[in-house]
Amino acid sequence: MALCWCQSSASLSLKKKIAPSQNRKSKYEGQSIKAIPIRVLTVGKRRSKGTQLLVEEYTQKIKYYCNIEDTLIKSNPKATSDVRSQIEAEDMLMVQHTTPDDFIVMMDENGKDIVSEEMADLIGDAANKGVMRLTFCIGGPYGHGPLVRERADMSIRLSSLVLNHQVALIVLLEQIYRAWTIIKRQKYHH
Repeated sequence: MALCWCQSSASLSLKKKIAPSQNRKSKYEGQSIKAIPIRVLTVGKRRSKGTQLLVEEYTQKIKYYCNIEDTLIKSNPKATSDVRSQIEAEDMLMVQHTTPDDFIVMMDENGKDIVSEEMADLIGDAANKGVMRLTFCIGGPYGHGPLVRERADMSIRLSSLVLNHQVALIVLLEQIYRAWTIIKRQKYHH
């Protein structure tokens, strides 16, 4: 459900606006699909304890459906103050963690807006097309470099808001878990 501001003659009020995609179903709902391995690459510094606990919780839930690998790539590996050099170094490390057979989904604030059912479709499509591994890439504080951008098969965004890498990681893992529950027609467990 989206919210919108509506202005009347004297005041502003907040009204509910129903998104048309709320009644959408995944084309893979209830179907048997290959348990495609998933890797999540995140550029960042050491995670907070709370973030790490949530990452572990969601990866355990996802492992019920498929293999999942969570890889943290050190932010600013060359300890440079030059932003361009930082982006290039992070970019190179991220690409080195991929293989030519990976289907790369880049998380980007300018990426395609998708709903949970479309995330389920993304996973189902990748499995049906024989993709060896689905790799999601979360960039560092300055975003992705040109190598990841060129290598990406798809670009999506998790929110209209810009999210820090730890929040983006938790939202992404939650959506991967939710996608599998949609595909398997199982109750979502918080």
